Amino acid sequence: MSDLTFEQMLEESFKTIRNGEVVDGVVIDVKPDEIILNIGYKADGILTRNEYTNEPGIDLTTVAKVGDSMTTKVLKVNDGDGQVLLTYKRLAAEKGNERLKEAYENHEVLKASVAQILGGGLRVTIEEANVFIPASLVSDTYEKDLSKYQGQEIEFVISEFNPRRNRVIGDRRQLLVAKRSEMQKELLEKLQVGDVIEGTVKNVTDFGAFVDLGGVDGLLHISEMSWGRVENPKKVFKVGEVLKVLIKDINDTKVALSLKFPDSNPWANAEDDFAVGKVVEGKVARMTDFGAFVELAPGIDALLHVSQISKEHVEKPSDVLKINQVIEAKIVDLNIDDKKISLSMKAIEGDAADSVESGDVGNQAASDVANDEVEGDADTCVSTPEGVVGPDSECQDA
Repeated sequence: MSDLTFEQMLEESFKTIRNGEVVDGVVIDVKPDEIILNIGYKADGILTRNEYTNEPGIDLTTVAKVGDSMTTKVLKVNDGDGQVLLTYKRLAAEKGNERLKEAYENHEVLKASVAQILGGGLRVTIEEANVFIPASLVSDTYEKDLSKYQGQEIEFVISEFNPRRNRVIGDRRQLLVAKRSEMQKELLEKLQVGDVIEGTVKNVTDFGAFVDLGGVDGLLHISEMSWGRVENPKKVFKVGEVLKVLIKDINDTKVALSLKFPDSNPWANAEDDFAVGKVVEGKVARMTDFGAFVELAPGIDALLHVSQISKEHVEKPSDVLKINQVIEAKIVDLNIDDKKISLSMKAIEGDAADSVESGDVGNQAASDVANDEVEGDADTCVSTPEGVVGPDSECQDA
């Protein structure tokens, strides 16, 4: 007969466990914030929410139920209340780190949802193992606001693996760069000068706009944005705007774009619309000391030289003209090849003066005719600019 008490025999019937030991258990109770397991020890194992996952606020009743089998790791044999404190996430993280190590060595592309937006980047989780993706490695372009990535599933590779220093770095940028390079190669093989293609405005600067053509960025220079003048591209285009653009030139990977389509060229009918001798209306667009440039149509500016503004002496255009003032002038020269038009307001003044002089001569001629008639027939009353001429008695009666 054994000398051991019942309590001693009962205690010996349970296995012994140590901190850090991996144990199997069966769920005997589940609460929103903890899971209780029978691990074949004299005390039950307690798995709290914080030791189950890194995901905050999760309801554990949605992930486990009574009777489920679980493998956990012992954190403390006695948590102070006689219970065994367990962890699931740390055991999973160890396995996750093995997975990350394998992916790092094999340059494998991983996929995971963004768990957290941090000050300097993103945190993703692979089997409870954390991976940090710095902001500089999130995209192939600079992104100040990373909030759009919250909860988004992304692909990345492990570029640095050092779990002892808690440094596991992910890189999404190199995948995007490689993908863009492949798309760029395919697109450049298809593109030809003269093609019209749809693109999205990616960035707007003072000198132009960069347009994403689907793997290739094309430059829409300020001089190619319109047949007319564009002072500030940022007032004309917005990031994200979709445009139909003309491929103007391709030089290696550089693509020059234009919105100056040939069928909308204002110079196409200039020979008829702005023929020499024609009087036209235009708006003063800008001025220099030697003259004013007048916009006759979008993309067509004509020079009104200071000497052609008036018959009177004009020192400088700004003395008599204002920006945006609408004026009337005569076309005095047209050079289609050089796209140059010369105007004259003075010529219109000259035409008006000639017309007035011609009118004065006509009036004098009429007067001479009337006088001749009076001299030839004294009995006839003739109406002239000076009055009624004829015999005194009859004309007075008239």
